[in-house]
Amino acid sequence: MTTPRVVVVRRRTEYDELLARHGTLGQAEFFLRSRGQSIQPVRERHERTGAAVAAVLGAIPAEWRRAEVERDELARFLFEDADVVAVVGQDGLVANVAKYLRAQPVIGFDPLPGTNPGVLVPHEVDSAPALFAAVVEGRARMVERTMVVARTDDGQELRGLNEVFVGQPGHQSARYDLAWRGRGETQSSSGVIVGTGTGATGWCASIARTSAPDAVLPAPSARELVWFVREAWPSPATGTTLTAGPLGPDEALGLRVTSDSLVVFADGVEADRLVLGWGQQVTIGVADRGLMTVL
Repeated sequence: MTTPRVVVVRRRTEYDELLARHGTLGQAEFFLRSRGQSIQPVRERHERTGAAVAAVLGAIPAEWRRAEVERDELARFLFEDADVVAVVGQDGLVANVAKYLRAQPVIGFDPLPGTNPGVLVPHEVDSAPALFAAVVEGRARMVERTMVVARTDDGQELRGLNEVFVGQPGHQSARYDLAWRGRGETQSSSGVIVGTGTGATGWCASIARTSAPDAVLPAPSARELVWFVREAWPSPATGTTLTAGPLGPDEALGLRVTSDSLVVFADGVEADRLVLGWGQQVTIGVADRGLMTVL
């Protein structure tokens, strides 16, 4: 039997970012103090997060293998099929790592209870020893969260746990031909969002409240998606009749680019994106595999 490996995923804290930007603690303190702020709460959150990471690492049995990876290194990190992935951070960090996994179980630990929603990081760090054992022994309760995938006509692919966005890189007006369930429309808008049931608690929920209050949002494990057009613009050449709808497991939303350039990115990470030129097409639908999260 292969020795289990736990991969602990974390991200730099606000404190880390301040020091990286200003060079020294004194400069960072001066920067905040001159703006009527204190570095103390930032440092406290940093210390609590560090303690949580240390506790999770300490809960890994000595005979198991272990690895640590920061969010910025995820694209270069090689996950093994049998890894147990322990995410220590905000809910969004789970979404950041999701696209790089296949069927590895993910345990989300909240280092700052009461600060994060905790949808994807529901566990306290004290539960780490029991959870690690349950996962390796096959006793853990898990749910497969549906993911969304965008595929371009030249073979590129991008997956997301919450949503996929298609639009202008500067969030200006995007022009495209949209196709859904045998209907089509040329549109100009602020972009198109295709979300999952997990994402239905975030960006999609915000859009639905203002643009499509009657839209039915899927559950996290449902193999269904929902899509929205942001701020569709009516003109002699562009329409606004197709602005929201569901996508079943065998359906896809199609877009053909009719402007200079559009980008596709997932879960708010614009740096990891696909770039589409005039005339290119992208189809968006339910991904063939989801994310296994430990309940």
